[in-house]
Amino acid sequence: MPRPPKHRRVEFMPAITFFKPAGVPLRQLEEVVLAVEEVEAIRLKDMEGLEQEDCAARMGISRPTFFRVLNAARQKLAEALINGKAIRVEGGYYRLVVPKIRCRSCEYQWDSQTQEAGACPQCGSEELEGASPRPGRRRRQGWRGGK
Repeated sequence: MPRPPKHRRVEFMPAITFFKPAGVPLRQLEEVVLAVEEVEAIRLKDMEGLEQEDCAARMGISRPTFFRVLNAARQKLAEALINGKAIRVEGGYYRLVVPKIRCRSCEYQWDSQTQEAGACPQCGSEELEGASPRPGRRRRQGWRGGK
């Protein structure tokens, strides 16, 4: 008997959970079901541009497991796009978490959903930990860190 899957940490819950090709009645469409953790894997890797190790750590799973989840999600999306199927987002093995942002200067912490991550609300410092990178500073857009 296989071991039950480990719950994946998900920081984002999609507001829209159904997509369909335009001009085709719903009753004529087949559906592809995308799990919530698969959407999270695509968000972390493809939208935020994180490395697989970082994505896996944020989801609380191993890197090979993250790779399998991401590949399954991409395969389902490709199938839906190529074959004109509807996409439904539902289910999976996940638990919703709210990411924390911490100021490196004063150590103040807050939920990312309650306050923007531009600057610390306590001291005004822009040296934050846990905040998403600013637009244009993602690795996939050429930013390499450095000095």
